Amino acid sequence: MSQSIIAKRYADALFQLGKEKAKLEQFESELVTLRDVFRGNKEIISFLNHPRFSMEQKKKFVSDSFQSFSAEIVNTLKLLVERHREEIIVDMIGFYIEMMNDAKGIADADVYSVRELSEAEKQRISETFAPKVGKQSLNLTNIVDPSILGGLRLRVGNRIFDGSVSGKLRRIERKLVSANNR
Repeated sequence: MSQSIIAKRYADALFQLGKEKAKLEQFESELVTLRDVFRGNKEIISFLNHPRFSMEQKKKFVSDSFQSFSAEIVNTLKLLVERHREEIIVDMIGFYIEMMNDAKGIADADVYSVRELSEAEKQRISETFAPKVGKQSLNLTNIVDPSILGGLRLRVGNRIFDGSVSGKLRRIERKLVSANNR
């Protein structure tokens, strides 16, 4: 079974547990912190994977390091360590956050622009495009890309809305080439 499927199953189980205990928001905030910790410290995964340390040492490390987290999150981490699934922790957190965003009607999106966008501009873009993809709002990541020349390009999942100058020029070029080939 692929790591992605396994990570998704753990995320789903944690999501259901959070729903039952009314701790979805708390879990999300703890998991975001946890993801930052694991991304910023690759040594943690190395330690948890290392065969020289016993399972008890690894579990104690998890308990001590994340003692301020809820028992459910700590127990999930211990379970993942016990089953030698440390490498899926970051993926599992990503899937959990996706589930939370779906539940809230939020989608992650990348917006490409020539310059950094202001918060007001990002808000307007979110309000304009969220209904077009069936969401309440968009969680925008602004990517500055001078190659688009002007305008915007928005990517939400696998959908692209291209209102950039370079995109319009490419479309005009394709029309001219196809008209000349007739």
